Amino acid sequence: MQQFDLIIIGGGPGGYLCAERAGKAGLKPALIEKRALGGTCLNEGCIPTKSLLYCAKQYQSALHGADYGVTAENVSFDHAKAVLRKDGVVRTLVRGVGSAMKAHGVSVFSAEGRILSKTGEQFTVAAGDELLCTPRLVLASGSSAVVPPIPGVQEGLASGFVMTNRELLSLQEQPASLVCIGGGVIGLEMACYFASIGTKVTVVELMPKIAGNTDPEICELLMRTYRRQGMDFCLNAKVEAVTKTGVIYSDAAGRHELICDRVLLSAGRRADVSGLQTETIGLALSRGAVVTDAQMRTNVPGVWAIGDCNGKLMLAHTAYREAEVAVNDMLGKKDRIDYSIIPSVIYTTPEVACVGETEQSAKEKGLDVQVVKAPMALSGRYLAENPKGTGFCKLLYDRKNRCVVGVHMVGSYASEIIYGAAMMIHSKLPVQHLDKIVFPHPTVGEVVREALFLL
Repeated sequence: MQQFDLIIIGGGPGGYLCAERAGKAGLKPALIEKRALGGTCLNEGCIPTKSLLYCAKQYQSALHGADYGVTAENVSFDHAKAVLRKDGVVRTLVRGVGSAMKAHGVSVFSAEGRILSKTGEQFTVAAGDELLCTPRLVLASGSSAVVPPIPGVQEGLASGFVMTNRELLSLQEQPASLVCIGGGVIGLEMACYFASIGTKVTVVELMPKIAGNTDPEICELLMRTYRRQGMDFCLNAKVEAVTKTGVIYSDAAGRHELICDRVLLSAGRRADVSGLQTETIGLALSRGAVVTDAQMRTNVPGVWAIGDCNGKLMLAHTAYREAEVAVNDMLGKKDRIDYSIIPSVIYTTPEVACVGETEQSAKEKGLDVQVVKAPMALSGRYLAENPKGTGFCKLLYDRKNRCVVGVHMVGSYASEIIYGAAMMIHSKLPVQHLDKIVFPHPTVGEVVREALFLL
């Protein structure tokens, strides 16, 4: 039996960063991953979608190059080549994670991890057929796609007609038409990609708006933009069944059928601890997710849970931060997670980025906020690159505490700007101090300065 200072089950963003940080701190970590290093984000989510979306962006730039003085003839898109490029990006990054593990003394086990027992302060864990022992255990087992009990879905998944993002990302042939069940972030990014390369896309969403908790005004702008690209939306729509040729849904107007080549099932994700045998140590779960505190501790001393398996914010960068908090806690360093300052991004065209309070959440908390909105067109660079762009930056200002509590952006480079907004909110600096920040010119980020000026 091999002894380690720390065993991490799950090699996704949270897991491998936890191993890296622990190794750098002088601990002897083991990392168990049953599929591929990098987890869902690197292999089947964040990175593959961004790679494909960039390919689609290049295609759109070529199609509309005449607007910028560039003329191209016979422009076409090869989806199979885009998938091949995506696969190359993923392989490179997976190798990079492996090299980082080696550099920090992390023992990697390519196997399924199972918790066998706890004796005193020692946990015994199986990595396939190998037995490992440790006084510290971190669960980072991730999440799995929700498969709702819709008639015909299981049969569709078995035949390949219905796909989750995992299967769709590896699809070699571009479908002529695609129905996306679910209008959340994952569904929208995949829908945006396929619509951009010429697939007829229809999004069926149970709620009255797309993009979950995203600012409603941003959602409306997104839908207008996507509709101009040929995308259709069926809101307040309940999927009744999946047939061999399409999707049947109902709304206030009645029952309808959408015929399509493929169906993307994007009904969300849920925490996944299946196979870990958490019951052997009496781990507390809530709706299938591991219960954690602000230090990522569970109810079992010596066990932490990070990433999607704790059901908090299912974002890779959340998992990164949770990993840092967990390692700091086991090293005796004071630290805690603050979910209120974690930004979220939708990498569609245009990009959406948000952090902090929404108008709705501020109202629910009884905050007295002033809301200002600055158009992205106030930025010279934005207008130079997006002459028809309609993006904006919405800023929420807490009148009582005199600080910014929320920022919501839609437009190019929003994903690269939002971290600055997160720092503004985290620091709780009064606006009179924020006014002294000098923004480089010309940058799209200057729109934040313009929004501050409106307060």
